[in-house]
Amino acid sequence: MAIKPTIYKLRIAISDFNRDYYDSVNLTVALHPSENLPRMMARIVAYCLNAQENITFTKGLSEVEEPDIWVKTLDGLISLWIDMGEPAPDRVKKSSRLAPEVKVYSFNSKSDTWWEQSKAKVQAFSHVKFYQFDWSQVQTLATFAQRNMDWSLTISGDTVYIATESDECELVVKELG
Repeated sequence: MAIKPTIYKLRIAISDFNRDYYDSVNLTVALHPSENLPRMMARIVAYCLNAQENITFTKGLSEVEEPDIWVKTLDGLISLWIDMGEPAPDRVKKSSRLAPEVKVYSFNSKSDTWWEQSKAKVQAFSHVKFYQFDWSQVQTLATFAQRNMDWSLTISGDTVYIATESDECELVVKELG
């Protein structure tokens, strides 16, 4: 019998001063059995950084042919592909062929090593942008995880400020390249 995902529900008030985007979203996020809390929380932040009409979480780790997050047009084409972690150069190449805009959010302790080893191969894809979250900040954010969460998330410059009912933290988003 397969292990089922753990479901988390979030209410997030997003204030993105960089894009003049303000919205309140209700999210239902599945924590895949092979996923850890820091990765899930980084996925949620990446979603908020790119919040727009038709953005959705995909099956993610359950479906290797899909990104973690995407935006599809009304006719079913992928307009934005978002991967989490440290994808292989072949995956970056494939995603750059499938979507006109691709973003990769790296977030863990091996992120710097991955970037040093991969950047020469992946920087050739001009419409792919690479970002890095600070691993210790992601770990702090993961301690906020509860099955039901209310967040106030503010984006200003390269920093994401997250406030919950009892805690707050900031997450610096570093553009690689």
